[in-house]
Amino acid sequence: MTQTVVITGASGGIGRACARAFARRGARIGLLARGRAGLEAAAHEVEEAGGEALVVPTDVADPHQVEAAADTVVDAFGPIDVWVNVAFTSVFAPFTDITPEEFRRVTEVTYLGYVHGTQTALARMLPREAGTIVQVGSALGDRSIPLQSVYCGAKHAINGFTSSVRTELMHRKSNVRITVVQMPGLNTPQFSWVLSKLPRHPRPVPPVYQPEVAAQAVVFAADHPRRKQYYVGSSTVATILANKVAAGLLDRYLARTGFDSQQTDQDVPRDRPHNLWHSLDAEDGRDFGAHGIFDSEAHTRAPQVWLSQHARFAWAAVGGGLLTVAALCASRSRRLT
Repeated sequence: MTQTVVITGASGGIGRACARAFARRGARIGLLARGRAGLEAAAHEVEEAGGEALVVPTDVADPHQVEAAADTVVDAFGPIDVWVNVAFTSVFAPFTDITPEEFRRVTEVTYLGYVHGTQTALARMLPREAGTIVQVGSALGDRSIPLQSVYCGAKHAINGFTSSVRTELMHRKSNVRITVVQMPGLNTPQFSWVLSKLPRHPRPVPPVYQPEVAAQAVVFAADHPRRKQYYVGSSTVATILANKVAAGLLDRYLARTGFDSQQTDQDVPRDRPHNLWHSLDAEDGRDFGAHGIFDSEAHTRAPQVWLSQHARFAWAAVGGGLLTVAALCASRSRRLT
C-alpha cells in the first residue's frame, strides 16, 4: 500500500535522507521546511527515487503554518499515514553567551515544532484510528553536554511530552502509535548553518554516522512503532547507559573534554551566516543537501541498529551463548573432579 508521509525539516540532514528512504518505497511525501531551495532539491531526489513529492514551505514554530501544511498534503495525497518530526535549529555556545531571544527561538522550533507537528498529526490520525508519529530524538535528550544547553533542553522536553502522549494513547486503546528514534552524532549540514559563537568550527562528537543510517532507523520505526524508542549507534547506547550508572563521573569527563571534542581546528568568524531566524537554503540561497562536511570520517553502517531492530534475536543469541559457556564450564568442572 502506498503511504502518505509528512517529514518536517526535509530540506537537509536526517529529514532529507528520510525523504529519499521513504521515496524508494514509492511513498507520497509532504516535504516541510523553511528553505525552498533545499525543499525543491529534496523533491527532485524523491521523484528520482520513485516517490511523489509535495513542497510545502513551513516554519514549524508557527502552529498555524503546520496546520495549513497538513491540509495541503491531505488535499494532494490523502490521509497521512506517517508523520516524522525532524526540524530543529540550535546555538553552539556556552549558556551564558545565549540571549533570551535566541533561547526562545530554538525552543520554539526544536521543541514546540515537535509539539505542533504531533498535535497536527493526531488531529488527523485519531478520527481514523490509524497512523504513526516518529520523533527524531537524540542521545543528548538523556545526557546533556556542554555548549548545547538549548538543544539538550529541547530534546529532553521532547522525550518528556512524547512519553505523556504515548500513555494517553495507550489509555484510550488507540491504534495510533508514537515512537522515538534516539540518534548519535551525525554528518549533517547543521554544523555549517546553525548559529555558533565558538571560536572554531562546530562538529559532532565522534563517532560520526551518515544521515542514511538515521533514515534507515526512522523507516524501520515507522513500520514497527510499538517500541517506545530505538537507539541508533553504539555511542548512543553507551552514552545513555553511562548516564544511568555514572552520571557524576560523566559530568566531570564532559567538563574536561566536551569543549574541544565539539570543535575542529578550523577558525570561524562569529558573524558567519546562520539559520536561526532565516533559512540559508531559501529560494535565493543554496541547497545544503543531506550530508555535512565530515564525510571522510562518517560511518555508513551501524551494526547496533540491527541489534536494536532485532532485540529478541539478539537477546536469544546472548542467552544461548551464556548457556553454552555455562555448559562448557560445567563439563570442565566434572572432568576436573
